[in-house]
Amino acid sequence: MENIYGYIRVSSKEQNDERQRIAMLNFGILEENMYVDKQSGKDFERPAYHQLLEKLKPDDTLVIKSIDRLGRNYKEILKQWGLITKEKQANIVVIDMPLLDTRKNKDLLGTLIADIVLQLLSFVAQTEREFIHQRQAEGIVAAKARGVRFGRKAMKQPMEFEIICEQWKKGEISARNAAKILSVSPTTFLKWAKN
Repeated sequence: MENIYGYIRVSSKEQNDERQRIAMLNFGILEENMYVDKQSGKDFERPAYHQLLEKLKPDDTLVIKSIDRLGRNYKEILKQWGLITKEKQANIVVIDMPLLDTRKNKDLLGTLIADIVLQLLSFVAQTEREFIHQRQAEGIVAAKARGVRFGRKAMKQPMEFEIICEQWKKGEISARNAAKILSVSPTTFLKWAKN
């Protein structure tokens, strides 16, 4: 008997997977057949995905909301697609792209069309990701040019810093003790002391 599984991935624990989950439920996938990973797709070390691959048998179906759930770049998406459809001999359904449903048109023409669409969408997914990174980098450069500062605000040195620093320079106290007196980390104290 064939099983239908859903795979959901979001890039971080804070991101909401509700949109993907609703799509899976609407498709008719049971909650216990949904596998969820909440981490970046860039390294593909995803425990739920690997559990799902172990479970997939020939003629089972894997449902994903969009093609980029399989991977973040062209090569990885094609690799995972081949692993699932050729090695595992399971089906894939991409909800957002009805042409990518390997349960249909299993003849040569259907396979050719699915492969062409898959290659095109994988390319688009990677290109969009590269554009996002480029826009982020351009945005950071523009913000820095406007004087926007990134990172944590620099801590102000306590008033007694100069006195404690002098004691440290004379060897009267250690850097660790100096930091403790000033209620900062030894690293912060040493950074201040070297400026």
